[in-house]
Amino acid sequence: MKTERWRQIEQLYHAAREREPGQRHHFLREICADEEVRGEVESLLLREADAESFLEAPALEVTAEAFAEGRARSMFGRMLGHYQIVSFLGAGGMGEVYRARDSRIGRDVAIKVIPPAIAADPERLRRFEQEARAAGALNHPNILGIYDVGIQEGALYVVYELLEGETLRTRLGEGALPRRKAIEYARQIAAGLAAAHDKGITHRDLKPENLFLTRDGRIKILDFGLAKLTSSEGPGGEEANLANLSPLHEPGRVLGTPGYMAPEQLRGGVVDHRSDLFNLGSIVYEMLAGQRPFRGRTTHEVLSAILNDDPMETPEAEAKFDPSLARLLRRCLEKNPQERVQSALDLAFDLEALLLPMETARPPRWRKRGIGIGLGVAVLSLVSFFVGRQLERVRPRPIPAFRRLTYRPGVITGARFTPDGQNIIYSAGWEGKPVEVFSTRIGGPESRSLGLPSSGVLAVSPAGELAISLGCELNWAECQGTLARMPLAGGAPREVLQNVFYADWGPNGKDLAVVRAVEGRFRLEYPIGTVLYETAGWITYPRFSPKGDRIAFLDLPTLGEDSGSVSVVDFSGHKTTLTSGWKNLKGLAWTPTGNEVWFSGDRTTRSQLVYAVTLAGKERRVLEGPGWMRLQEISRDGRVLVLEGTPRSRIVWQPPDGSAQRDLSWLDWSTAADISADGKRLLFYEWGEGVGGNPTVYLRDTDGGDAIRLGEGRALTLSPDGKLALALRGTPPRLVLLPTGPGEEKPLPSSGLVEYYSAAWFPDGKRILLVAAGSDLQPGCYIQDVDGGAARAINDEAVQSALVSPDGKLLAVGADGDFQLRPLDGGEPRPIPGPLLGDELIQWSSNGRYLFLRRPNDSAIEFFRVDLSTGRMEPWKSIGAADPVGLIGFQPASVHLTPDGRSFVYTHWKVLTELYLVDGLN
Repeated sequence: MKTERWRQIEQLYHAAREREPGQRHHFLREICADEEVRGEVESLLLREADAESFLEAPALEVTAEAFAEGRARSMFGRMLGHYQIVSFLGAGGMGEVYRARDSRIGRDVAIKVIPPAIAADPERLRRFEQEARAAGALNHPNILGIYDVGIQEGALYVVYELLEGETLRTRLGEGALPRRKAIEYARQIAAGLAAAHDKGITHRDLKPENLFLTRDGRIKILDFGLAKLTSSEGPGGEEANLANLSPLHEPGRVLGTPGYMAPEQLRGGVVDHRSDLFNLGSIVYEMLAGQRPFRGRTTHEVLSAILNDDPMETPEAEAKFDPSLARLLRRCLEKNPQERVQSALDLAFDLEALLLPMETARPPRWRKRGIGIGLGVAVLSLVSFFVGRQLERVRPRPIPAFRRLTYRPGVITGARFTPDGQNIIYSAGWEGKPVEVFSTRIGGPESRSLGLPSSGVLAVSPAGELAISLGCELNWAECQGTLARMPLAGGAPREVLQNVFYADWGPNGKDLAVVRAVEGRFRLEYPIGTVLYETAGWITYPRFSPKGDRIAFLDLPTLGEDSGSVSVVDFSGHKTTLTSGWKNLKGLAWTPTGNEVWFSGDRTTRSQLVYAVTLAGKERRVLEGPGWMRLQEISRDGRVLVLEGTPRSRIVWQPPDGSAQRDLSWLDWSTAADISADGKRLLFYEWGEGVGGNPTVYLRDTDGGDAIRLGEGRALTLSPDGKLALALRGTPPRLVLLPTGPGEEKPLPSSGLVEYYSAAWFPDGKRILLVAAGSDLQPGCYIQDVDGGAARAINDEAVQSALVSPDGKLLAVGADGDFQLRPLDGGEPRPIPGPLLGDELIQWSSNGRYLFLRRPNDSAIEFFRVDLSTGRMEPWKSIGAADPVGLIGFQPASVHLTPDGRSFVYTHWKVLTELYLVDGLN
């Protein structure tokens, strides 16, 4: 039973927690001075999980570390979501960190449990979740990966990748770093910052404590987007937060040494990506000199030095600060952001340039002799070059020999050599039928079905075992389904794992590497359950090297797009990008020697040629043809399997009189964006080879007249009077209004929005409803005035689709299967019964009574109609492709109805592919 004295202490403690920090600190000092009750106070603080009070009460004998360890003992074995706490790792300004086990896939992770003060404050909690989502969207080898965020019984936690090593602060405790090592670390940090800045995310608290050195020599940036949440950002800006900047988080230290902050941070001014570059300049200086660039006996002197003085000279480090490096550091540490290095990407390139001479330099005693040798080698190389060029002119290059292996019309999803190299296993959907697996002998015209309907081939092991996709669902002419194993000689397939996109056999011929999506993120796993690489974008075509020591794959950062890079990853999870900046990436294979990775794509257009890249990043073109060449595999003797075809997107229009549908396509990748209310005008855009891969907006009469080019961009919607077209242009995307007749285009403000999902005009033609997302990447509803001004959010709730009612008073919105009618005047929302998760809002009927929706289906368009007066939902119309041969699928966002429901347009993709064997490539 509690004593009266205990109750008094408890009441005083809770009252103190509501006071200002200074008053709370004074109270804790007084109450802890009473030795008779000190033990009870310690127990109380432990029970309340109040680590902050330990820092404010030096009289307590229990240290913050002991407190954290005590908390860890109480946390051991506890489940947070599906993560089981294993051990305590440490404590810092943002909470306690534990080692935990992911019970789903058996992976060790790090979990940071956030202080209750953040979880208890709705506004700080909302900001924290937004920042965590933004940081989780970052995907870079030099940025700590965030796997998950959750809250359980009031405990807010973040799940990170588990790192082994030490912080840069710990390493700097041993003194300055070697010049080459310091510059290499700086280059990695700059590369990580560049990836974050490209997403509009600024760190704002870069310092050695937030940089982690892994055991394999990489550096990771920690706490991206989270550091600024340690206190509310009210009046006073950064200066109000100096108390939270103790670099070592030492118990009892209230004011640290903010020696890395940019001048604009100290002044409470605008903080952007250039502030991070100042922070980085300070860190690089310290890595090289062993001391910070701005020093003083007091915090006031340090702040004054940052604002007014040049970096302090360090005679001991003169050898490391050569003119090129010194000049670069001065640019990083400029007081004025306008005069500072402007881009982390440029800084990374400059640092890499400083590394090149260091990597190729010879020891001093060899330099004189090296000059003569180098000159001789240079002359010989020059002579050899010109002789080689002359020989090339007279010696004809070998012409590749093509042998066609398939002849039926349809879509081929994949092809592989059998172990003996004499047969080909491929999967195809012929004459519009489901995909199945076939075998053909090289030189023979016939193919034999293996009796596996609705299945696709993924890989063939050296021992002759197939990895196949059962229940194949076409995803851009590739299979997604259940991974299964089956002997090539015959037998029933054995299921392994559901929802697998790609697979390849490991070097032992027994284990498989797979690509699958888990909680909205793509993962490359080997063996299954061990994540080597994870991204919010796509991972495609994983292929083991001939030595079996790494996996090459295509890394596509934006989900739904096929632009990206060719990368390799080793079994420790270290990823290296070999080449980047490619469009239309599809297909990948290693050469038999393992010296090159071949792939299909192009940089300037959306065609597909075959290119090669070495592990050192040297590129060359291997093969080009009149159509697309999608690489499948290279045999041990150098023969190559490729698919040839040209995908087309076609626009189909249904006239209001119910007559036969008409093709309104213009070039090669025609995509419907909107149709006028009377069904007479079609807004669309082209984005294929016909426009060089640059999206271009067109307007066309549905009676079949010529298309009119309106301008560059991706078309979104047509105004009610048909005089303006809204389009997206550039990267990051910006909205622009294009006149359909005489007039000038008008850009609209970005309003901080970085992603746009849909747009619809209000009936008055003066406003536009946008479904878009800001830096938090959470889609919501915004209203944009046509006359200009920033777009304004309607509310804070997540939304995936939205339509405006004919009278402009209601919104129909959908989010995660929850559909509602929301009054624009702020009234209570009303649920819309019937629609399911995945259903897409298409159109509001002209009388306001019905909502038309589309249900996901790759082989047909299924329309439904909801009667808003009764809540009844009923099938309205189902449309299949008139010619299913070569059908890839329908494009969901390109289905549009007129308000009377009598006319509609849609876009579908088709491709006819042939399989070729190519000899003579090198």
